[in-house]
Amino acid sequence: MDGTDTRGTPALAEAARIMTICNSCRYCEGLCAVFPAMERHREFSPGTLAHLASLCHGCGACLDDCQFAPPHEFAVNVPRTMAAARRESYAAHAWPRLAGGAFDRGGIVNAAVILLCVIGFLAAIMPALSGAGGPLSAPGAFYRLMSHGAMVAVFGLAALYAIFTIAAGIRQFWRAAGPAPHIGPRALAGALHDAMRLRYLDGGGAGCPDAQQAPRDHRRLFHHFVFYGFLLCFASTCVATLYSYGFDLEAPYPPTSLPVILGALGGIGLVAGAPGLLLEKRRRPPAFADPASRGMDVAFIVTLFLLGLTGLALLVLRATSFAGILLCIHLGVVLGFFVTMPYGKFVHGIWRLVALVRHAAEFEAETAGTQK
Repeated sequence: MDGTDTRGTPALAEAARIMTICNSCRYCEGLCAVFPAMERHREFSPGTLAHLASLCHGCGACLDDCQFAPPHEFAVNVPRTMAAARRESYAAHAWPRLAGGAFDRGGIVNAAVILLCVIGFLAAIMPALSGAGGPLSAPGAFYRLMSHGAMVAVFGLAALYAIFTIAAGIRQFWRAAGPAPHIGPRALAGALHDAMRLRYLDGGGAGCPDAQQAPRDHRRLFHHFVFYGFLLCFASTCVATLYSYGFDLEAPYPPTSLPVILGALGGIGLVAGAPGLLLEKRRRPPAFADPASRGMDVAFIVTLFLLGLTGLALLVLRATSFAGILLCIHLGVVLGFFVTMPYGKFVHGIWRLVALVRHAAEFEAETAGTQK
């Protein structure tokens, strides 16, 4: 039993009310992981609700199927309620705690941080452009504008800060949901499999309903573009690091090199997927969304688009006189992304993976107990 405590916020109290109703009905238990996970509880603490909310993909299929959806007096709306609970759980598990307010002002904070980072790089690098301007296509050309050591220091510290703060949030998130069963290789592999294929982002199989109530799978397609585009960009960075420290090869690398190929494919995925996600967001019924989360959602999607766009622009134009300014803009967007990672929609993917791991472990423990 996980002790009911909904004193935190109205959103958590509403989520507990709706989960209690859904737990009595259980009509939607085959749609996604939320409802089987819900059935393991009779009472809903804030930690349990955060776990359930992170399992929800907001597809809206349950709202279409629900006999207690508005205008019924019970007014059960799982997608919107879970979206609000997710936003509040991000803030509740942010580190430091005072930074949690950024989730309520995601669009403004994101734009301000990225703008300041771009301005900072322009101010720092512009003086060097006059003496070292021109194309930046030859090996080591980037470091004429900013030394390798300075780049490593700036981005290394930003990445370490992001990793530390996200890890602190994961620890709080995991502990708040209560004791978990042993996590075996099978549960971990199952959770990774579900996360990599975005298993539950399909509306129970037919796709996510749009404003015309027509099931479409476009939302999952654009999520895949963005998800794998980002992973390819991350892989490009890892390979470039190996090139630099393992083989003493300096960036920028030739167009046929592995870091450039991976980065180009990743950038294309981000540039293609991000506008699609924004379009799908506009097409979705307003009833599915939490209005307070919109700024954070849009800011994250736009940031991913800018990451891909500025990276591709730098790749295409690095042999021109625009290369220096493009490098400043791209580095500013990347640094802004690192700084805002722990306090924006990026944690959504991390929290969801953690929730899927717990769900898979609990399911494995249940199955093992049933077979005894």
